[in-house]
Amino acid sequence: MTQDEKRLLQERHRLEQAENRNRVAERKARTRRLIQEGAILEKALPQASTMNLEELEDFLYGILRKN
Repeated sequence: MTQDEKRLLQERHRLEQAENRNRVAERKARTRRLIQEGAILEKALPQASTMNLEELEDFLYGILRKN
Protein backbone atom coordinates (compact mmCIF):
# COMPACT_ATOMS: atom_id res chain seq x y z
CA MET A 1 0.00 0.00 0.00
CA THR A 2 1.47 3.34 -1.00
CA GLN A 3 1.64 6.41 1.22
CA ASP A 4 -1.05 8.13 -0.84
CA GLU A 5 -3.37 5.14 -0.48
CA LYS A 6 -2.74 5.09 3.28
CA ARG A 7 -3.50 8.81 3.58
CA LEU A 8 -6.66 8.41 1.53
CA LEU A 9 -7.79 5.49 3.69
CA GLN A 10 -7.06 7.45 6.87
CA GLU A 11 -8.98 10.49 5.61
CA ARG A 12 -11.93 8.31 4.65
CA HIS A 13 -11.88 6.73 8.11
CA ARG A 14 -11.73 10.17 9.80
CA LEU A 15 -14.69 11.32 7.72
CA GLU A 16 -16.71 8.23 8.69
CA GLN A 17 -15.88 8.82 12.36
CA ALA A 18 -16.99 12.45 12.11
CA GLU A 19 -20.25 11.41 10.43
CA ASN A 20 -20.87 8.82 13.15
CA ARG A 21 -20.25 11.44 15.87
CA ASN A 22 -22.72 13.78 14.16
CA ARG A 23 -25.37 11.05 13.96
CA VAL A 24 -24.94 10.22 17.65
CA ALA A 25 -25.14 13.91 18.60
CA GLU A 26 -28.30 14.39 16.52
CA ARG A 27 -29.92 11.31 18.05
CA LYS A 28 -29.08 12.47 21.58
CA ALA A 29 -30.44 15.95 20.84
CA ARG A 30 -33.68 14.45 19.50
CA THR A 31 -34.04 12.17 22.52
CA ARG A 32 -33.49 15.09 24.88
CA ARG A 33 -36.05 17.23 23.00
CA LEU A 34 -38.65 14.45 23.10
CA ILE A 35 -38.14 13.92 26.83
CA GLN A 36 -38.46 17.64 27.51
CA GLU A 37 -41.60 17.91 25.38
CA GLY A 38 -43.12 14.93 27.20
CA ALA A 39 -42.35 16.56 30.55
CA ILE A 40 -44.02 19.78 29.43
CA LEU A 41 -47.05 17.82 28.25
CA GLU A 42 -47.36 16.02 31.59
CA LYS A 43 -46.96 19.28 33.48
CA ALA A 44 -49.65 21.04 31.42
CA LEU A 45 -51.92 17.98 31.31
CA PRO A 46 -51.42 15.89 34.49
CA GLN A 47 -53.87 13.18 33.41
CA ALA A 48 -51.56 12.41 30.46
CA SER A 49 -49.39 10.27 32.73
CA THR A 50 -52.29 7.88 33.37
CA MET A 51 -53.31 7.56 29.71
CA ASN A 52 -51.86 5.00 27.35
CA LEU A 53 -50.35 6.34 24.14
CA GLU A 54 -53.42 5.69 22.02
CA GLU A 55 -55.71 7.49 24.48
CA LEU A 56 -53.34 10.42 24.68
CA GLU A 57 -53.10 10.65 20.90
CA ASP A 58 -56.89 10.55 20.50
CA PHE A 59 -57.31 13.17 23.24
CA LEU A 60 -54.79 15.55 21.66
CA TYR A 61 -56.19 15.14 18.15
CA GLY A 62 -59.67 15.76 19.55
CA ILE A 63 -58.54 19.02 21.10
CA LEU A 64 -56.76 20.12 17.95
CA ARG A 65 -59.72 19.33 15.68
CA LYS A 66 -62.04 21.56 17.76
CA ASN A 67 -59.93 24.63 16.99
